Amino acid sequence: MNTPSDLKYTKEHEWVKIEADGAVTFGITDFAQSALGDVVFTNLPKVGDKLSAGQTCGEVESTKSVSDIYSPVTGVVKEVNETLANKPEILNSDPYGSGWMVKLSGVNESELSALLDAEGYTKLTQAN
Repeated sequence: MNTPSDLKYTKEHEWVKIEADGAVTFGITDFAQSALGDVVFTNLPKVGDKLSAGQTCGEVESTKSVSDIYSPVTGVVKEVNETLANKPEILNSDPYGSGWMVKLSGVNESELSALLDAEGYTKLTQAN
């Protein structure tokens, strides 16, 4: 399982990248996409939506199940990965790169410290 050390993670299996401008990009982890199986559909929030940390903000549907996506931090949706509407399988092949899901601005930076580092996330997934 791939768990990049430069990212932060949630217990709900989202990864978080803190961008240079203070925005946050997030998506689902390699562990999550592997557990889901072949992803066939995504439902993401809209640009301008205000999200709260822990709030359900979308869904990922696979051949096995439908899973909620949770916002890792509070912020405003700045951008969504429109490519996933037509090519949701990118989540399986490149979850940390072209499979990113949402970019948030106006993020509450204090919430970032509550996220797991790669080591903490690895321990969480090995416990499952």
